[in-house]
Amino acid sequence: MRIGLSINYSGGFTEAAAEVADLERAGLDIVFVPEAYSFDAVSALGYLAAKTSRLQLASGIMQLYTRTPTLTAMTAAGLDFVSDGRFVLGLGASGPQVIEGFHGVPYDAPIGRTRELIEICRKVWRRERLTYQGKYYQIPLPEGAGTGLGKPLKLINHPVRERIPVLLAALGPKNVALAAEVAEGWQPIFFLPERADAVFGEALRAGTQKRDPELGPLDVYAGPALAIGENVEPLLEFVKPMLALYIGGMGAKGKNFYHTLATKYGYGAEADRIQELYLAGKKDEATQVVPDQLVRDVSLIGPAGYVKERIAAFAEAGVTVLNVAPLAATPADRVALIEQLRNLCD
Repeated sequence: MRIGLSINYSGGFTEAAAEVADLERAGLDIVFVPEAYSFDAVSALGYLAAKTSRLQLASGIMQLYTRTPTLTAMTAAGLDFVSDGRFVLGLGASGPQVIEGFHGVPYDAPIGRTRELIEICRKVWRRERLTYQGKYYQIPLPEGAGTGLGKPLKLINHPVRERIPVLLAALGPKNVALAAEVAEGWQPIFFLPERADAVFGEALRAGTQKRDPELGPLDVYAGPALAIGENVEPLLEFVKPMLALYIGGMGAKGKNFYHTLATKYGYGAEADRIQELYLAGKKDEATQVVPDQLVRDVSLIGPAGYVKERIAAFAEAGVTVLNVAPLAATPADRVALIEQLRNLCD
């Protein structure tokens, strides 16, 4: 089982990079750099490439709509080059609040655009002379759509790898099926091992049936919160605000994927109440409604023996990477947690 985490670099790249270097020595295998409406992920990833030597570096996630497919491919190839073949291209659609509200770009056809973007990226990495006539992207621009001076080009540089791993953040059935069909990795959210097959299994199997064998087995990246010890039960409370935010506030009634997920996990009544309170502006009350057991189900919080049992449950459900969120106050504490987790995984 590989171990990853996402960094918080709001305090600055240099502090985050120093911590990541320590985490690498502690046994971390992959680090994700987020990109919402903060600093871009690429700058930090390039910086981390110079400060690390072994672990993989992933965009977590690079937004689908904010770069052209060709620029996404060029950026991924550049990051793979400066990291000596350690980059993972994490892609996701984000949401209309960010894409339309911050970037001013229409949020449309995420599944179709994702498929086409990946196909274009792989053509660029293979250094093919780029021509692509899809529903959403046409390269070069067709006659009448521009100056008419565009011509097929290929990447000047020779990439370190002609197939950089692609990781899709996906939750809905069609998105999950697409990840299983075309990507090297899939990143769900709030992964509950015992319910994973019932919720995601049909979509994963449908995508896998169409999967190119050359892609190899699908990597599954779960994202549990992490705390190991005999007296860590109070830390369940630190996970609840995020669950309340997603289940209660990420979308209107009937259009919230996370509410639907919690319902499928068997927490329908609780999800309804969380949403009711959250949408009424009662965020603290919504947080208090989040069940302790739901937090336990999707986390790694408890004594070492219990955490080891949960790791086995995640592995049994197909998880290959634990992209953890360490519940620790200091960099030194986070390093110690990763060392503990590494020992339990080995």
